[in-house]
Amino acid sequence: MKLAKIANRLSGLGSEKWAVHQEGKRRAAAGEPMIFLSIGEPDASPPEAILEIARKQMRPGRLHYSPGQGEPVVLEALSRFYTKQTGRSIGADQFLFLPGTQTALFVAFTSILNEGDEVLLLDPYYATYEGVIAAPGGVPVAVPLDPDNGFHPNLAALEAAITQRTRALLLNSPSNPTGAVFTRDEVAAIGRLCKKHDLWIVSDEVYASLVYGNNVFTSPFFDKDLEDRTIVTSSISKSHAIPGFRCGWIAGSAEFAAAALSITETMLFGSQSFLQDATAFALDTHFVELDTMRSAYQTRAKVLIGGLKSCKTVSARMPEGGMFVMIDVRKSGLSGEVFARKLMLEHNVVTMPGESFGRCGAGHLRVALTVDETQIAEAARRIVTLANSIH
Repeated sequence: MKLAKIANRLSGLGSEKWAVHQEGKRRAAAGEPMIFLSIGEPDASPPEAILEIARKQMRPGRLHYSPGQGEPVVLEALSRFYTKQTGRSIGADQFLFLPGTQTALFVAFTSILNEGDEVLLLDPYYATYEGVIAAPGGVPVAVPLDPDNGFHPNLAALEAAITQRTRALLLNSPSNPTGAVFTRDEVAAIGRLCKKHDLWIVSDEVYASLVYGNNVFTSPFFDKDLEDRTIVTSSISKSHAIPGFRCGWIAGSAEFAAAALSITETMLFGSQSFLQDATAFALDTHFVELDTMRSAYQTRAKVLIGGLKSCKTVSARMPEGGMFVMIDVRKSGLSGEVFARKLMLEHNVVTMPGESFGRCGAGHLRVALTVDETQIAEAARRIVTLANSIH
């Protein structure tokens, strides 16, 4: 039987990129003691108060069908959240509530792409980006980021990649996998470029609350002049350590939200009301434990990088945000894929090969900061041991 084109387009763009992680899981299930640094799943417990809201709201019947756009309580909370962030009034009609950032990205690109339209990707990029672009027939166009420049954007390279078929640019800051946080000037320059060439900006901001040091998160959505061409996707998965809730959203213009609603309603018609209640509470409340979580990621990154300093063939930069570190293994002479597999097979440390994140991730490992400092330090020791054994 023949399959639809979408099935063929997405072949190889799914779980195959997590092959090292999956093999690590099989080994762990067989009894091997593995250190997992492969998946960006927070190890911190979510604030208990958020869980209690979800539990409490189930009892009075918040289990019925929900509006396709989202419950008023969460749309209004998003309105308050983004009004505070941007400094201007953002209406409740500018949002769609969706089950996680991944779904939000799928809806965003399905809403703006026709078959053959090109989308600029800053390479390295998150492993599923190619898939959400290819699903509606889009064509990912990778624009290289220089590891030696901290994976920050090159505006000349971006503009050189634009063609008559370019429809959008996908922005991710803080970045997964690189940890780069683009500066205000960089985001403004990207905005001007997209305005000049009449491009959409799809801005994945799921790590916006995880920024370190003197770095400051900024979004193209903060600029009123870019509001009509910016589609923000985000969730509480990383910010509130609660990925299993699958609570995400799209923010954009009211016109975009209204147009995209028909697409969301063909995929699913509303999300769980009690989870929307919990998300609204999360957005309206400051939690000290989440400040502690962010500090823990920063401390773990320092421990990891410090543990690698004695090695001449592997190195890493302090991330500017997010929950990952990119380890440069190019001087070892091995690809990231080979290094990651040897690290798993010989030293029981599971990481993600940089090649899973695009051509410019080659020769790197992506490490998730989701285990405690003791395990991070031990993982660093094993990485150095492997690197020093390679001749």
